[in-house]
Amino acid sequence: MTDTPPLEPLLRRIADALDRLAPPAPPKNDFDAADAFVWHAERGWLEPVPTVNRVDIDLLQGIERVRDILLENTRRFAQGLPANNVLLWGARGMGKSSLVKAVHAAVNAAAPRSLVLVEIHREDIPTLPRLLTLLRETRRRCLLFCDDLSFDQQDASYKSLKAVLDGGIEGRPANVVLYATSNRRHLLSRDMIENERSTAINPGEAVEEKVSLSDRFGLWLGFHACDQETYHAMVRGYAGRYGLAMPAEQLRAEASEWAITRGARSGRVAWQYIQDLAGRLGRQIGNG
Repeated sequence: MTDTPPLEPLLRRIADALDRLAPPAPPKNDFDAADAFVWHAERGWLEPVPTVNRVDIDLLQGIERVRDILLENTRRFAQGLPANNVLLWGARGMGKSSLVKAVHAAVNAAAPRSLVLVEIHREDIPTLPRLLTLLRETRRRCLLFCDDLSFDQQDASYKSLKAVLDGGIEGRPANVVLYATSNRRHLLSRDMIENERSTAINPGEAVEEKVSLSDRFGLWLGFHACDQETYHAMVRGYAGRYGLAMPAEQLRAEASEWAITRGARSGRVAWQYIQDLAGRLGRQIGNG
């Protein structure tokens, strides 16, 4: 009679092989690990961000009115008072996302650890309900941030955002507010709206259903292209902050030439000029 080999070593090898094939367990979400996180939908994980890439709020020029409105709304929210979702829309490069990050830092500077910034990427909008379930469980106040939010033809994920903002059964968690930036006031392209109007049986209702998404934001803050003096104020502010010594007339002339070559004046263009200037002067500056 042939001896039967023991099964235990074989079963152990099979179990080890299955363990190697299994995906790793998702990391545990720890809301006390940082004041800022990035949502990774595929893993259901909020990655802590120790240092946020931001600009100090006093360096943001030409947007004083919207700055004050957003700062006050955010302070109220951090204090546990009612606050609105906010849509920051308008000209590119004028500080929409920079303002959100600067306001978060300013509020936490006045009241440390009072506010968590959670960034969700545009493509992960359909996972918002899952993220809100996680955020609902924490005692911390969470500022949910989506940069460059917009929707194109055949993209129906805006419907899930509408439900989360205003119309779901559970509603938005009391400890969460959403700030979104977009170049479009209604978040949808003009072609998308016009196509909906031309093909629908009732054009008015079809368009209303599309543009009603932006109505879910209680505050609309518009950002517009800056004039020449505001652009130069931005350049002077950056140069002064980082100690970039240059005669005022030469700084103005170079900054003007830089804007002409870029075909635009904005906060982003001003910062790009400052980066070039700092490099030529051999000076280290922040990330901006």
